[in-house]
Amino acid sequence: MIQSRAYSTGRKQLQSILAKQIEEIKAAGTFKVNLVSRRPEKNCVLNTQQNERVITTAQSSTIGVKDSPKVVNFCANNYLGFAGHPAIREAAKSAIDSHGNGLGSVRFICGTQDIHKQLESTISKFHKKEDTILYPSCFDANAGIFETILTENDAVISDALNHASIIDGIRLCKAKRFRYKNCDMADLEERLKEADAAGARIKLIATDGVFSMDGSVAPLDKICDLADKYNALTFIDECHATGFFGKNGRGTPEYFGVEDRIDIINSTLGKAVSGAAGGYTTSTKEVITLLRQRSRPYLFSNSIPPAVVGSAQKAFELIDTEGVQLRKQLVANTNLFRSRMAAAGFTLKGENHPIVPVMLGDAKLASDIADEMLKRGIYVIGFSYPVVPKGQARIRVQLSAIHTTQQVNEAADAFIEIANSKKAKL
Repeated sequence: MIQSRAYSTGRKQLQSILAKQIEEIKAAGTFKVNLVSRRPEKNCVLNTQQNERVITTAQSSTIGVKDSPKVVNFCANNYLGFAGHPAIREAAKSAIDSHGNGLGSVRFICGTQDIHKQLESTISKFHKKEDTILYPSCFDANAGIFETILTENDAVISDALNHASIIDGIRLCKAKRFRYKNCDMADLEERLKEADAAGARIKLIATDGVFSMDGSVAPLDKICDLADKYNALTFIDECHATGFFGKNGRGTPEYFGVEDRIDIINSTLGKAVSGAAGGYTTSTKEVITLLRQRSRPYLFSNSIPPAVVGSAQKAFELIDTEGVQLRKQLVANTNLFRSRMAAAGFTLKGENHPIVPVMLGDAKLASDIADEMLKRGIYVIGFSYPVVPKGQARIRVQLSAIHTTQQVNEAADAFIEIANSKKAKL
């Protein structure tokens, strides 16, 4: 009788290698655990239940966390509060009723519904572009764009602090790669000169519109000027800008007045726009047509579910109606928190954006302060290496339009009191 087994003979070797890596992460103080317990189960290499904080309610300004009282949430990308908006929830339910739970197919076989085309049209009009293609996430959109439109004859010039999904997408293409210092226009110009010297046919400048770990905004006006000077194209990732940044929520291009000078925009439906999932690329008809033919994440991924499509469609409607007042409230909350923290002596990164990195330097200090904040009912997260550079540990605070003035002040008060109690160097 042959005894069955659950794993291959190579399991022990893999387990040993992974266990060592996990211990190295723990030793570095960067292991991600929840706040229920910091002690892994006995004789267990990794207790997966302690990998993430478990939320027991809908996403909102106040949330329930497993084995903990309700807390005020300052670490979600729920910039406009749309993740739990009643009209958006109803739109998702209605889409399920009319178009089902899912397609069980990729788009080009039998996975395109009328609502997918309607949403793509809505996004194109929103960004003033010719056409749009939907993806399961913006990570997929970034994975699909570079290898589709660039060849070994081309060059991509990328900001040093671009999101991991942009970096991974660039790795998949055969184009020559150049990297410029974060938001450094002199360095960008030098890289453009190098690309020209290398004989690049197409030069594509790739940048985040807003850098998610710093809350800083790419100087798109200056980037566009250099693009014009060197006959280059512009690509931006707008995940932390779409729907709430700029006067009408059209993102960093609107903020800098360069909406007609950005060639390709990738963004998400999973942050300010409904807070659910999904991503897209919006650009010229030629770019989008080629993506439909060759973009692997699009060709080999199931269609976005109707509930996500329906909720996003409603969210884009609300951005132009309720969004007007919500954006004003978000700006007020951002200014209040930034001003209070700066007055207290904290070092902050970014400007004019609801991502507010509170710079602490030391990884353990960032983790300890985040733990103390939770005890006071404020949910924030400490970030340290390798997510951010060594010595630049921080707590990233994210404001939402649905935070009350009282909640914003309570968060600032807690930071100040805890920092003083720890005699932290700010």
